[in-house]
Amino acid sequence: MQVHSMHFKARAAAAIADAGLQRGLAKVDGFAARRALVVREFGDFESLRNEGAEIRDRSLADLAAWIERFEAEATRRGVTVLYADSGEEIAQLVIDICRRHGLGKAIKSKSMLSEEARLNEALAAAGVQPVETDLGEYVCQLAGEPPSHIIAPIIHKTKEDVALLFERKHGRPRLTEAEALTREAREMLREHFLSADLGISGGNFLIAETGSVALVTNEGNGRMVTTLPRVHVAITGIEKVVPTLEDLSTLMRLLPRSATGQTISNYFSVLTGPKGAADLDGPEHMYVIMVDNGRTNLVGSDMQEMLRCIRCGACMNHCPVYQSVGGHAYGWVYPGPMGAILTPMLMGLENALDLPQASTFCGACAEVCPVKIALPELLRKLRERQVVRGLRPWSERLGLRAWSWLAQHPSLYAMATAIGVRALRAIRNSDGMIGAIPFASGWTRSRFMPAPASGGTFRALYAKRGRH
Repeated sequence: MQVHSMHFKARAAAAIADAGLQRGLAKVDGFAARRALVVREFGDFESLRNEGAEIRDRSLADLAAWIERFEAEATRRGVTVLYADSGEEIAQLVIDICRRHGLGKAIKSKSMLSEEARLNEALAAAGVQPVETDLGEYVCQLAGEPPSHIIAPIIHKTKEDVALLFERKHGRPRLTEAEALTREAREMLREHFLSADLGISGGNFLIAETGSVALVTNEGNGRMVTTLPRVHVAITGIEKVVPTLEDLSTLMRLLPRSATGQTISNYFSVLTGPKGAADLDGPEHMYVIMVDNGRTNLVGSDMQEMLRCIRCGACMNHCPVYQSVGGHAYGWVYPGPMGAILTPMLMGLENALDLPQASTFCGACAEVCPVKIALPELLRKLRERQVVRGLRPWSERLGLRAWSWLAQHPSLYAMATAIGVRALRAIRNSDGMIGAIPFASGWTRSRFMPAPASGGTFRALYAKRGRH
């Protein structure tokens, strides 16, 4: 997936003006409501979040050792563990596997790492047919679009959008009911499940003590992808490793509740090695590709806690910015608050200048993050780096310098704020609201704000109150 994050402002403006997209995004609220319900039913969810954060921190504190342990245990069980430093290397490793085993068709379970690698395009160019089998990803593939949410890829589409797409791509009469559309997708995918010789999946977690890959899905396609083809390739980030199965059980109480408001996902698989002599199903060969693609740059840095992320999507489900513009506006694989941090960190801050600004700093993302990542604080750090590196517009940097100088001179600051309050009152309308502020059109062109109720500044009003 190409990086278009430099165009966030233009893409966001287009998204807000797209009535169809806005109807689709209204569904995001459902995830937040279901999460709130299961969290209340759980009880002391805060303690569980603390445990989850501690597990992820413990894993990251000795990441190299846990990766080595995972590789040793997985290899002992017949898995081939490979490493990729970039998206291009992921694609090349998968193509090499296809050539080694003579593979011609790949069925895929949802994998964000394959999006980082632009794997479908690379496979098609190498003569291997890629077929997405997650329903949302399948729709995205037919539409020629990237996913707009990490757990609900077509949250931006309505049922009518999918019906029209299926009619055009499948050459069948248009259906109207969701159940019928789902059945149609299953019928179209069944032949691919039975004929593919390569299965590609992601991996929600890697378990060091057993060399296993944990995979979570709600549709069952993950089971088909990892058991029917004779070769299975799991692609996952190096940060996904956790020490023990006990740690996995804790994280699996957090993940589905935070992601979709479920107590447990419909399908939860722990994949340990290829098919054995006594097994009835499973791949003959299993590969795990562990991906860096910029992740080690975060290890040991002040941004390391971002690597705790378990890809649940809760931050975007509660983010007012994401709910207004959707995922495509962010311009790369990861949208929402987590994407506003990961994209600049993995693809370069200079390639995603607007993303750290794509936040109201309301703090909702941090409140719901299952592993307690301080997302607003990390966004603030990225904003600071932009200023230090001179990556913000000169007018903005000049304004910050002027404010800093003024704030260091209290008497002048008091005078300037007094003038400012009178100016705001002067431009209010008959309802006492301000519709536009000179030099601040970005904040005021689409919102009203109340004018100051009196001509006094806060300091003046506070001093007056103290005299009474």
